[in-house]
Amino acid sequence: MFLKRKLLHILAGFSLAFFVSSSVGAQAQPQDTLKVYAFIVNGDTIPGGRLADVAVHTRIQEKWRKYWAEWTRLRNAVYVTFPYARAAGRIMNEVNAELNGVTDEKLRRAIIRKREKDLKREFTSKLTQLSIYQGKVLMKLINRETGNNCFEIIKEYKGGFNAGLWQTIAIVVGSNLKQAYDPNDRSNNDHDIELIVRDVERMYGLRG
Repeated sequence: MFLKRKLLHILAGFSLAFFVSSSVGAQAQPQDTLKVYAFIVNGDTIPGGRLADVAVHTRIQEKWRKYWAEWTRLRNAVYVTFPYARAAGRIMNEVNAELNGVTDEKLRRAIIRKREKDLKREFTSKLTQLSIYQGKVLMKLINRETGNNCFEIIKEYKGGFNAGLWQTIAIVVGSNLKQAYDPNDRSNNDHDIELIVRDVERMYGLRG
């Protein structure tokens, strides 16, 4: 009996020592859990992470360099001339309101001459600073705002002779008073002009 009890004590001691040493060893080992970012999708937790940013440098192709140069030039021209086009639309509405019901040709001419003087005083110094390219864009925008090309506008208010004279001058400098405006036409700048104008209208709350 004494021998059996002694053996039990020895076995118990070995077992306790093994358990303690195993526990200490396990605590000393690093944990096998890594913290990562996670996303919850439809109730499932999916681990995720972020890769380091990579900067990619390349040379822009010549065709794209030319495209963005032309786009920037057009955008700047629209920014400069769009206020004048809106003013033209507003003034035409005012003039038409004044001429409404006036049948006397002499009185109509007097009203038009007065507004013409006001316009020259307000806009001549500014418009003469525009380049030919900006002038072409302005005529497109006037057509957009009024629904009429510049030839039709001049003919309406100043007569066919003056319209023909200014059309001749426009052709000499490489322009055209009769140019149309179609925002859906992608074969010229009209579609791009429309995109730029809509951005301007959104920025300044001018639509509607």
